[in-house]
Amino acid sequence: MKKKLLASIAILALGTMVFTGCGSKKVEEASTATAETNQPISAQETKKEGVKISIVGSTTVAEPMEKLVAKYKEMGNTDNLEVQGNGSSAGIKAAMEGTADIGMSSRELKEEEKASGIEETVIAYDGIAVVVHPSNGVEDLTKAQIKDIFEGKITNWSEVGGIDKDIVVVTREAGSGTRGAFEEILKLLDENKASTITEVALVAEGTGTVMKTVATKEASIGFVSEGFLDDTVKALKVDGTPCTVENVKGGTYAISRPLILVNKSDVKPEAKAVIDFILGKEGQSIMAEKYIPVKND
Repeated sequence: MKKKLLASIAILALGTMVFTGCGSKKVEEASTATAETNQPISAQETKKEGVKISIVGSTTVAEPMEKLVAKYKEMGNTDNLEVQGNGSSAGIKAAMEGTADIGMSSRELKEEEKASGIEETVIAYDGIAVVVHPSNGVEDLTKAQIKDIFEGKITNWSEVGGIDKDIVVVTREAGSGTRGAFEEILKLLDENKASTITEVALVAEGTGTVMKTVATKEASIGFVSEGFLDDTVKALKVDGTPCTVENVKGGTYAISRPLILVNKSDVKPEAKAVIDFILGKEGQSIMAEKYIPVKND
């Protein structure tokens, strides 16, 4: 009888252990299932990069735009902003066609571009400096003289008070916003809106290339945004007025232009938020490093 009682207790204990083991396994499985269900969701939320926003166009605007984007991300924004400098006309066209969210332009919009219904936002102003080699003895040119030089009507520096050397004209590529603004302001366009800049001009792709070309060719003359000036070139006075931020802002320097962002009216909200940021205190502070901000506070 005693043996039967002990055997019954042993069987009961074994059954309890098996049941407990199975129960533990089920709890572990449930816990694992919960973890497997929840973890990917949490990881996905952590890896979320936000909305892709493409910003293309003017190489002049692209330079500060890189800094603006870096600051925007530094402030916690997770959107994926891509900046590409490929010229104002290309940027405006991309925004009009919807292949880019925001277009960058360093010239006024043409009438046909405005007629497309595209929206524009001025984010700063800029002066276009006429630059020569530092050794050039000429200090000042009139707008009329600059126009004649770029059209090939004045071909030697001696004609404007310089040394007896043939002038080497350096211009930007077609589609450049800086070139477009320069041509518009100096009326370097014929009745068909075709450029009248001399065909023998050296064409430089980008502001940096203009600077390098003028800095290495003693008889050269070119034009660049005031914000890119350094001591490798010399900026000439135009009609007696130097190209400075103060003079551009005051309207006394003759060759100036707006820096613009363009977008379709139905642009995604995230892209509109980027433009609002640029017009805000942080954005305008960055623009003020090289250009004239539209807002001073």
